[in-house]
Amino acid sequence: MTAVTARLGGIQWTHPKTVGIFGIALGALAFWLALPPLASRTAVLPIAIGILAIAAGIWSASREQRRIGWGAVAAGLLGIFFGVLATRSSTAHLDQIVVWSALGAATLRYATPLTFAAIGGLYCERSGVINVALEGMLLSGAFFGLWAVDWSHSWAGGAAWVVGIAGAALAGMVLAAIHAVWAIQFKVDQIISGAAINFLSLGITGYLFIDKYGDSGTPGNIDQYGIPDVHIGFISHWYFIGPILGQLNLMIWLSFALLVATYLIVFRTPFGLRLRAVGEHPRAADTVGISVYRTRYIAVIGSGAIAAMGGAYLSIGFVHSFNEGMTNGTGFIGLAALVFGKWRPFPTWGATLLFGFSSALADRLPNAYGNQWGTLFQALPYLLTLIAVAGVIGRSIGPAAAGRPYVKQ
Repeated sequence: MTAVTARLGGIQWTHPKTVGIFGIALGALAFWLALPPLASRTAVLPIAIGILAIAAGIWSASREQRRIGWGAVAAGLLGIFFGVLATRSSTAHLDQIVVWSALGAATLRYATPLTFAAIGGLYCERSGVINVALEGMLLSGAFFGLWAVDWSHSWAGGAAWVVGIAGAALAGMVLAAIHAVWAIQFKVDQIISGAAINFLSLGITGYLFIDKYGDSGTPGNIDQYGIPDVHIGFISHWYFIGPILGQLNLMIWLSFALLVATYLIVFRTPFGLRLRAVGEHPRAADTVGISVYRTRYIAVIGSGAIAAMGGAYLSIGFVHSFNEGMTNGTGFIGLAALVFGKWRPFPTWGATLLFGFSSALADRLPNAYGNQWGTLFQALPYLLTLIAVAGVIGRSIGPAAAGRPYVKQ
């Protein structure tokens, strides 16, 4: 308690950065007050609070805190816009759409494959190799994970999902190894190499799917052998928390563990130091005895295994089936989340939650407001990503050597 008090006492409440952060919070509050359970029906409230957020942002930006300041201005404008829209909607529609516990659980479900893709890309790009092949690795993991479960359930029984995850990871590693050889050994343009991997995965999985399952589709009993949910009985009846965390798929919990492990590996271990060194200045790393090629091979192949596990979650943990091209751009969205998160694990996870929330909300909006609103909220994270990449709310600058083949002298 004393430490918390000391921490709060050390905050400079009138500092421009603090005021800017407060403005961003006010912008979010302007929208939140118009939503259930409060559901304010007057437009005056979001407009007034949004104006305060804008004023705080302008004050902060005028005092050399431009990024946070303009972020507060943007939050205030969005809070006013969406807050006024919410006040014009009926409370029945809002109650139908905004069920926070259901939205929270759906957000985690949609964010999980993005998390695996983005964290896989983090290892790869931190080593200096751009990985736009995440989409293909996810797709291959989805197919081969399901195929491995279908092949092994007769002898593995309830543990077939373990074989499925292993099969998915192996498929992702094979594709990643091809990408690594082309990008590292043959020094092919990494964007072209990644795009070729995506088309290769699309062709291979499409051919094998038709050859193996034909017009009948994947077996209907995959859910019996799929990745299990984790039931936590003692919190299942807790208000708000229970419906979100009480019954999550095992892969969602593994994604939490992956985030912590990635932070520790990349920023707290000698291997992580070497990884970041070859991604920022490979010549200097080579000079002190670090094998640039070996480090990059490990990172790229490991990224394929991680991304493919996200595909396995899609096919044998979420929808329990496979369709051609079922990832539908998930790998590219994960790559966008990685850029949004500035190549750091927890900010990247925050970006995946934003994308996941948009998908969860888009699923519920058509029931009350029509398909056009679902499409709008699906597009919102892409707009925010463009804003982040453009540098309006802090410029996203990747590892210095990313995309540059290394030639050993």
